[in-house]
Amino acid sequence: MNYIVFDLEWNQNPDGRKTRNDKLPFEIIEIGAVKVNSRKEITDSFHRLIRPQVYNWIHDSIHEVIHVDYKDLLDGIPFQQAAREFLEWCGPDWYFFTWGNQDVMELQRNMKFYGMLDQLPGPVTYYDVQKLYSLSFDDGSHRCALEHAVDELKIGKQQGFHRALADAVYTAEVLKHLNNIMIINHPSLDVYQNPKKKKDEIHISYPEYDKYVSREFVAKERIMKDREVTSTRCPICHQPARRRIRWFMNNPKVYFSVSVCDEHGLVRGKIRIHKTDEEKYFAVKTLRFTDTEEAEELRERKELLRRRRQLKRNTGKEV
Repeated sequence: MNYIVFDLEWNQNPDGRKTRNDKLPFEIIEIGAVKVNSRKEITDSFHRLIRPQVYNWIHDSIHEVIHVDYKDLLDGIPFQQAAREFLEWCGPDWYFFTWGNQDVMELQRNMKFYGMLDQLPGPVTYYDVQKLYSLSFDDGSHRCALEHAVDELKIGKQQGFHRALADAVYTAEVLKHLNNIMIINHPSLDVYQNPKKKKDEIHISYPEYDKYVSREFVAKERIMKDREVTSTRCPICHQPARRRIRWFMNNPKVYFSVSVCDEHGLVRGKIRIHKTDEEKYFAVKTLRFTDTEEAEELRERKELLRRRRQLKRNTGKEV
């Protein structure tokens, strides 16, 4: 098994959103990666500069961060070649490690754009070192910059940040400070390649919560009418949990609920609705334990949202 710590740098349309290619809002221009062994030692490295094919200049904000000139990229190789070489270098069995949750998705989106997605089957399980660092040294929710973690852990700075290979090396150095059991117990799941049919739906139990990824729906309104989507079960015994606070819409993409398991206590439910590139919809549901304080906060939020909707309706009638 190969442990692959990788980082991507990407460009975006220098002329803004109006003329961007919506199928590829971020074009990968650099791949950097290192292999680490079971002792978390770096054993090999990979680096490719990629010649742009979609955006013919570097966005000013990107240039300020990564300090790569467009003329440097012209000496790079096409993305298709870089992606093939990267996956060949990874080998047949691997685990991905990244700083943050975006690199795995952008790699897949770029591969899909060039008709290569079948070479990286999904959904992809990976390890988000940024999240793991927060779980180990912070509150588990806050996400800090890679350089901040490097400084906090007093890791020597041998090179700058915001270049793909350098950031991959720094991420691997942070990884050395993380407990192996904690890492194993907290994988992440990227759902860019989401389940299409009922038989493909995903049910995963983690040590602290359960996750469910639904099949696709042609209309967003159908999601919250599906019994499996809205069901609530205890993350420990997996028996049905009685609803204390019914599912309510926090915003058009997120719903919350609170249920109770007679044996193990209160369960907070969260449903996030995602839209695919093909204009379809699916849901990701998490069920985790909560306390009476958070449950009361959610109850108050539901009531506040209800009053706001009522006020809006009444105002509309008066007009």
